[in-house]
Amino acid sequence: MKIGFIGLGRMGSGIAGRLLSAGHDLVVYNRTPAKAAELCKAGARLCTTVSAACEGREVVITMLGDDAALESIVAGGLLNSLPKGAIHMVMGTHGVPTIRALADTHAKAGQTLVAAPVLGRPDVAAAGQLGIVAAGPVDAVNRCRPLFEVIGRRTFEAGAEPEGATAIKLANNFTLGCAIQAMSEAFSLVRKHGVAPQALYDVLTEGLFSAPAYKVYGKIIVDEAYDNPGFTSVLALKDADLALAAAGAARVPLPSVNVLRDRLLGAIAHGDGEKDWAVMAREQARASGLE
Repeated sequence: MKIGFIGLGRMGSGIAGRLLSAGHDLVVYNRTPAKAAELCKAGARLCTTVSAACEGREVVITMLGDDAALESIVAGGLLNSLPKGAIHMVMGTHGVPTIRALADTHAKAGQTLVAAPVLGRPDVAAAGQLGIVAAGPVDAVNRCRPLFEVIGRRTFEAGAEPEGATAIKLANNFTLGCAIQAMSEAFSLVRKHGVAPQALYDVLTEGLFSAPAYKVYGKIIVDEAYDNPGFTSVLALKDADLALAAAGAARVPLPSVNVLRDRLLGAIAHGDGEKDWAVMAREQARASGLE
């Protein structure tokens, strides 16, 4: 399949690498061209403009950090250069109104938007084991299935409206964030009583909380391994804000997200914005008089 890929951060690079290894015709664009070096060595072609990355492509995938970046790329060449009948697959995490409006824009241009945000960290992306939440017109989603099979371990169907996938991704992220926040509180509690965090980690992960979320992020907290982020505090704050905006539009109270957001704001204020978002545990420890 002829694919254009825009956005080569750690997640994007891992996904693009999977597509390339599966034999797809891949062209890439990134604001910082040096990030495409390894992919180009493996056979991808670097484009110097957004338009060039979209011309003649069947699918163009964007993996971008926020709504502003997505809107800039769309206005900066994607919309005018993507062929009629082609698909724009949005794999980043964006706001519900942004995805809804972009779907309408593409429809008017004779193109199709498929929202396919992913679940997992960069190492999971590189291994082709991401979860993919896909939503959009049935025919377009079906055309993308060969790509999903290369990228992920499972595709979760979220309906015919692209913003459905966005709502699920935001809900998943704030649920995970709240789990990290709850662990942060729990580890601070046992530390205040003189107990080693590893002891609580073993109890949690070998008992009722043996899921990957607790194992992965609990281990990061115990080891204080915040300097190799899979997802930064800054990006997590962006997603918390998007979740609150989606909730406000639907009149759904999300009290837990406000606690999560406050911890993220504190972490960022203390200079931990580019560290893994599990650094919320350090912020909780500060609040507990441990740091």
